[in-house]
Formats: sequence, C-alpha cells, structure tokens
Amino acid sequence: MKHIGSPSRGGNLTGIVAMLASMAAFICNDTCVKLIGDTLPLGELIALRNTTATLYILVFAAIFGGLTLSKNPPWRILSWRMAAEFLSTLLFLSGLVALPIADATAIGQFTPIAITAAAAIFLKEHIGWRSWVATICGFIGVLLIIRPGTAAYSPAALLVLAAVAFVVIRDLATRAIARDVPTLTLTAMSASVSIFSGLVLLPFETWIVPSAYQVMLLMLAAAFLTIAYALIVIALRHGDVGIVSPFRYSVIVFAILSGWLFWNELPDLTQSIGIAVLSAAGLYTYYRERKLYMERESLITA
Repeated sequence: MKHIGSPSRGGNLTGIVAMLASMAAFICNDTCVKLIGDTLPLGELIALRNTTATLYILVFAAIFGGLTLSKNPPWRILSWRMAAEFLSTLLFLSGLVALPIADATAIGQFTPIAITAAAAIFLKEHIGWRSWVATICGFIGVLLIIRPGTAAYSPAALLVLAAVAFVVIRDLATRAIARDVPTLTLTAMSASVSIFSGLVLLPFETWIVPSAYQVMLLMLAAAFLTIAYALIVIALRHGDVGIVSPFRYSVIVFAILSGWLFWNELPDLTQSIGIAVLSAAGLYTYYRERKLYMERESLITA
C-alpha cells in the first residue's frame, strides 16, 4: 500500500528525467569551462561565470520569489558552508581544466560515498560493514582512475579529490541547516561566494578582455549551471530519493561523451574499470542507505 504523500509513478518519472537533464546540464557547463580554460585565466573564468549565474538566479527570484532568509539565520553554519563552496569550486575547476573531463567527473562521483563515511565518523550516523566495504571499493576505483605512480598520473587529480573533501563539508553543513532557509537562497549563496574563488587568483593572473566567443561560452556555462541546480531541486522534490538519486551517475556517461566529441578522449581499460568500480560502489551505497532508511521508517510507523 503506497504511503500518503509518497511520490507517484509519474512523479518518479519526472524526477528521473529532471535528474538526467540536470547531469547533462552540469556536463555542458563543465564542457564550456574546459573549452575556454586554456585561453582565459582561471580566476577570471570563475568570477565571470559565477557573476553571470548569480544574476540569472536574482532575475529568477525577482520573477518567481523564493530568495528569503529566516528571522534568525544560522550564520555560523552558513559561513562554514560558503567557505567549503568557495574552496571546492576553486579546486575542482583547477583540476577540471587540466584533466580529461571524464576523469575529473568520475573522481567527483566519489562524493556520495565520502559523505556517507564522513557522516558516520563525524555525525555518528550508523552505517553497516557493507557500506564501509563499498567506501573502500569506491576509493580503489578512484585510484584506478588517477593511477598514482604511473606515467599517466596527473597531480591535478589531487585537486579534484581535495574538492571532493570540501564538497563533503559543504553537504554535511547543509544537513545541519533548517528547512526554513529556502533552496534558492542556498543556491544564490553558492553561486555568489564562488565569485570570490576567482577573485582570489587576481593577484597571480593577468586578466584580459574576453572575446565574443569566450563571452558566449561563459554565458552558456552560467546558464547550464543555473539550469542544473534548478533541475536537481525538481528531481529531488518530485521523485523518491532512492529511485532518483542513482541516476546521478549518468553524469559519467555524459562526461565520456563530451570528452569523445570535443577532445577525442576516451578512458583506457584501467580507467574504465575504475569508473565501473566507483559507480558500482556508489550505487550500492545509495541502495544500502535507502534500505536502512526504509527499515527505520517502518519501525517508526509500526
């Protein structure tokens, strides 16, 4: 018997489609960033993209509303969240412009597994031994992708791994923020604080006047980023989390497709095995977390 208020089959289909579209939009954003990453200073790229994304969000809020704060906002935890967003953006995009897009994206998919492990360590959330095994397998998958100690190894992979660590901090902080802080407000904070991720590099770069082509790509990147955030909210609000969330891993397929189309890059056999291991570990982690959640809910409602 379906619980009252649970997502319908149509709602889950909407959630799945929105999640797939969101992952595609994220890769379109990353593709635009990589296409101009070699010709525009990284700090300038980040600052201009996120300024544009922030303007898009403000226009959206002016039309539809939703950009509000509670009477006594939790500034301390919001500050931690924004600091983590600041550093994760800087580190991930630094790694992205130096790595094949499929590698950077696949390493980034270690995030859900790392969040589960971090929640167990720092928030004392209970996870079983199977989830710990999945975490270890996920990390082995990451090692197969970055291949430390080989000629194919790039130190830029460490930047993406460091970005994952700060995304974990950001998401754990998000868990601690009450629901009376709207999603749009958190999205606007993320987009705007990341402007400073670019500005911090200004003393070390020589900024240039972007060409019309670069401006077009920056505007597209900002648009795709904003659309991706909006679609992921739609996905999680319309569909069952346990059904919708595994479709996040479609981002790796989109990244491989982008790498092949724009740079003629494809993962080699070792990297492909690593991607498969990491994806399987992540999907299993979703499955276990969902199963444990349903068991706890059934005990509460029994």
